[in-house]
Amino acid sequence: MAALHAVILADGPHALERVAGLTLRERARRVVVRAGAERVLVIEHPEQLATVGAWWREAPADRLLVVRARDQVIHTPLIAPIVAERGRVVAVAPAQAAAPDVPAGGYAGAFIVLASEADAVLAALAAGEADTAIGARLLADGAPTAAHGAIARHPVTSRDERKAAARLLYKIVHKPQDNAITRYLYRPISFPLTKLFLRTPITPNQISSITGAMVAIGIWLTAQMSMNRVIAGTALCLAAAYVDCCDGEVARLKLLSSKIGAWLDTIIDELSSVAYMLAIGWHCHLYFGPNYFGDLGFDPWIVTTWIGLATYLISIYCIYYNIIVMVGSANSQDYVGRFEAVPGDAPNTMRLRPVVATAVDTSKLSPMGKLFAVYLPNVVRRDFISWAALAFAVTHTTHAAFATLIAGGLGAVVVTMTDHIRLRLQRRAIVRSGQILVGR
Repeated sequence: MAALHAVILADGPHALERVAGLTLRERARRVVVRAGAERVLVIEHPEQLATVGAWWREAPADRLLVVRARDQVIHTPLIAPIVAERGRVVAVAPAQAAAPDVPAGGYAGAFIVLASEADAVLAALAAGEADTAIGARLLADGAPTAAHGAIARHPVTSRDERKAAARLLYKIVHKPQDNAITRYLYRPISFPLTKLFLRTPITPNQISSITGAMVAIGIWLTAQMSMNRVIAGTALCLAAAYVDCCDGEVARLKLLSSKIGAWLDTIIDELSSVAYMLAIGWHCHLYFGPNYFGDLGFDPWIVTTWIGLATYLISIYCIYYNIIVMVGSANSQDYVGRFEAVPGDAPNTMRLRPVVATAVDTSKLSPMGKLFAVYLPNVVRRDFISWAALAFAVTHTTHAAFATLIAGGLGAVVVTMTDHIRLRLQRRAIVRSGQILVGR
């Protein structure tokens, strides 16, 4: 039998309310599918409840998940904890309840029963018994519980509740990897754009394609001799960076995240960085000329561009070897600089574990020192570089922009190659010692 089937109760008048781009009904369906439900029956009209028993008996599963989406918006942290329990379990509000309508430990709108109980539960639903009553009975019978996580559910029976539910969901646009510049300089502008995208059928991958088109035009303009065109091209690339934030925000809010989308976003990001460096180098070749530094016998702009390309490609290889092979990610922000060898779970096995960086203690620093400690590391990130590039272009110092990009590439290749060589030596040492290297 299949592991899990799901019934979504979405037959109320509020089930078609849109919150953060999706109806309650559609969001619930996407949540349970992502949680692992192999068959999903969405109850859109009360009359359908009479068919739930027959639907179940057609292809029963080990467990049945019942979710209420007729009057509440739900998200993954409501369903994931109970699916992970692998038995009968009731979702309950945590000690710090996320919504005022459910007390701590109260039934939160989802439960799972075993196959042996499914017929009775579905018969009760078909007879008109509310899921709240069934959930309360399961709790009274001592069924195990799982407190839901943050941003899990919120009632939506009034306009104020729908606004509060949207504000709750909007919190997920911030990623743990967001640096200070992204959080305070990019998200406040990209998020209003995201709200507009949420009202359209445009998908995250289509937004990434829009970003790629904007970057392509911006790169073409940047590669011209005209300083005005460079300013326009750089500004367009900066605008693309803001649109680039929207694809991930829409994906998280509409539950459309995918490996293909993550890689599409990543490829566009990396190509835009390399292409901008090449474009600004070609611009300098055209604008300043090969004899800007005197008659060297060669064109320094072209030679330096080739050097920059080599450093960028080597760094990209080292970074993506790290995150694909060791971290299992498609996001360069998940890069880990150092690993340590630790025993594996099985005898004669070893694995490499990321070394957690020690946080900088800013308690004894001056206000200015704290400012540098928090924000200075971010100046090497793409988010800051995009703004710096525009500042260089506006001040007609594109040669300084090019030099900065080349210096950054040289610095990056030294760091990433050092980390890569160390990682390779660690992996080789484990294998040569006769032990088995396991995990990522």
